[in-house]
Amino acid sequence: MLAKTPRIGIVGGAGWLGNAIAEAVLGAGVVSKGLLSLSFRSKEPKTQSDIFWTSDNRELAERSDVVVLAVRPQDWRAIDLDLKGKLVVSVMAGITLQSLSTHHSSSRVVRAMPNAAVSVAMSYTPWISSEAVTDDDKSIIRQIFAACGPEDEVHKEEQIDYLTALTGSGPALAALLASAMMRDAVSNGLEPHIARRAASALIVGSGRLLESGENCPSAIVDTFREYRGTTAAAISTMLDAGFDNAVSLGLKAAFKEAQRMGERL
Repeated sequence: MLAKTPRIGIVGGAGWLGNAIAEAVLGAGVVSKGLLSLSFRSKEPKTQSDIFWTSDNRELAERSDVVVLAVRPQDWRAIDLDLKGKLVVSVMAGITLQSLSTHHSSSRVVRAMPNAAVSVAMSYTPWISSEAVTDDDKSIIRQIFAACGPEDEVHKEEQIDYLTALTGSGPALAALLASAMMRDAVSNGLEPHIARRAASALIVGSGRLLESGENCPSAIVDTFREYRGTTAAAISTMLDAGFDNAVSLGLKAAFKEAQRMGERL
């Protein structure tokens, strides 16, 4: 059972994801500086004052009710921490609930998969918990990840592996489309800074449009195709070139890699 105001520790708090989560929960008031502990591996970062930093993960665990594991999956096995009685939250790809529970001696474990948009509080974060996780535990999980952007609980572990591909890849997939558009724009004579602003504004504006929830993505596509104009020409040509198949193949590759990663570790 968690305290009303739980103490949160982030193993890997000096990494980009761990630090972004820390900034998000502080900014949203989920935890105060005095109740937040962060660990680093080699050099203590120069960040906000009054935050507790340590290179000793056991010290961090002693100070925490909730321990967030924000390290690279390949570095996880070396983290020899007994976290019995604590709520353990992994933001690592591929590591199963059972593996987390066994390795850290805790029955209350959660897998979550935020993405790089945590740094602007716009990450979509799916998560799944073990059966021993309580309603109070789930409440703090929702608070932590709501501070990072929208969140959803899922109920099959395979779905987390798939969402690792779909949303965990996150901004990289949108950036891939923007990068392709920028290269094409430059090849057609646009100055690079204009091409970048145009492509970035398109991605951001489209995201806001989808976020409004007035229409689902397929309805927006169908609407433009019905106009039979320039956008319809672009859509038809991209689909004929195998756009849907390319996206599907990429997601399948990432999904399989997430599953293989868990098996290897």
